[in-house]
Amino acid sequence: MARALGAPDAPFVLERPRDEGHGDLATNLAMLIAKTRRTNPRPVAEEVVRSLAFDPGVVERVEIAGPGFINFWLARDQLTASLASIVRAGESYGRASFGAETRVNVEFVSANPTGPLHVGHGRGAALGDGIAALLEWTGHVVTREFYINDAGGQIDKLVESLWVRIQQQKGAKDAKDAKDLEVAIPEGGYHGEYLIDAAARAPEVPAGFAAAAPVLRRFILQFQREEQDALLADFGVRFDVHSSEQEIYDDGRVAATLAELAARQLSYEKDGALWLRSEAHGDDKDRVLRKSDGSLTYLVPDIAYHRDKHERGFERVIDVWGADHHGYIPRMRAALRALGYPDDFFEVALVQLVKVVRGGEEVRMSKRAGDFVTLRDLLDWVGVDAARYFFLMRKGETPFTFDVDLARKQTDENPVFYVQMAHARMSGIFRVAGREPEAVGEEAAPDALPAPQDAELLKELSRFPEVVAAAARAREPHRITGYLEDLARAAHGWYHHCRVLGEPPATEQARLVLARAARQVLRNGLRLLGLSAPDRM
Repeated sequence: MARALGAPDAPFVLERPRDEGHGDLATNLAMLIAKTRRTNPRPVAEEVVRSLAFDPGVVERVEIAGPGFINFWLARDQLTASLASIVRAGESYGRASFGAETRVNVEFVSANPTGPLHVGHGRGAALGDGIAALLEWTGHVVTREFYINDAGGQIDKLVESLWVRIQQQKGAKDAKDAKDLEVAIPEGGYHGEYLIDAAARAPEVPAGFAAAAPVLRRFILQFQREEQDALLADFGVRFDVHSSEQEIYDDGRVAATLAELAARQLSYEKDGALWLRSEAHGDDKDRVLRKSDGSLTYLVPDIAYHRDKHERGFERVIDVWGADHHGYIPRMRAALRALGYPDDFFEVALVQLVKVVRGGEEVRMSKRAGDFVTLRDLLDWVGVDAARYFFLMRKGETPFTFDVDLARKQTDENPVFYVQMAHARMSGIFRVAGREPEAVGEEAAPDALPAPQDAELLKELSRFPEVVAAAARAREPHRITGYLEDLARAAHGWYHHCRVLGEPPATEQARLVLARAARQVLRNGLRLLGLSAPDRM
């Protein structure tokens, strides 16, 4: 149509309007064509409507609104026909293939192995896992990756702090607890109780810190990794690949990266330091690669790591970073652009830290960690489903306050309870009927769903595939939680206003199919986000 009317490249949309009074679908096509022609959009909209041949069984009514929007109302036959497609697709409903098996690496969490995971890591874990799931649902081939920051001065401080805790425990003797002793953690070291636990499990080491340090380093990195892996597994997050920063140094990838930058004349010496010509590739200034004291900046192993991802065959890499790394994005993008990688190779999803409120007051401290609330604390308080859902309710780059008391409520005020209860209610219909959902079939007569609540629920169910596709393209899992709450609202309203069992046979059958479809879509949405879909609550 756009091509026939002289605007073949018009980026028009066909979407569901927010206001139900504007129909089931709306398009801005006429306004875009009018812009190309430099004319009034309403006559163009009239021309578009005249040019379209509508099947009355599909489109019931068309109207032109405002400056030239075209609104469509779908026929009831078309809405009812969507039931069969939902039921037939089952667990696949909402999936798409536009990813065309594009290989995507999603790297997230990537916490320093220097302490427990905090609630900010939890939000990043939920966001990264949600993005990965959306990409999988839309045909991408996804690898979830965790980058272990196991090199640098923070690891040295960790080992020193552990050494102090071990010495304290050796000298404790009759003390009830090693933490009662004077703390002699080095400046910039780590104070949390997790190191007391680690010290109690540490192997015997040679006398003297210099001799003990290599043994303690191997032990504490493994100890912390195992703790993090166990917690993330409990949180429902899995990784396909773990990459080590130290290995990037050890196996020569850092040296190879510096050599390639030099060979491409992308680096130069100035004032005793080595610089990257990043300003020429979109950064606001050139960046230091090697300082005048000979030490490398963080940018070097990061370039080497992303260079490695490219060499592994990934067509896209998506990194989930803390919002405090926002300024680091242009220099990283400039470095990769300098190496010849396409601009769409590298993406960053930012995630803000989380403020935790419990009992009306902000929680700032953790017994385990000493100075922040751990993800384990949060899971103990609210459980996995509530934690994941709440983390995904808002766009990752916006500040978020996690209300523990709300997440624990078993009322409609709690959004995850509200959505899961909708699924449980749909399941309950079949329990009362004494039938399995799969036994009701997939056919429903168009005139057997007369109530407006029937139509409202049908419309929400048919929206799911487009919501998944839009969320995947935008890398925004919060669009799914928003949709699920809309769907749950329609399902609860339908449940209260529309009787299912005991109605005339055609209506009972149609509403059983509708309940089956609603149950399926709620389940698909919850499972996409890594949540359970309970049949009873």
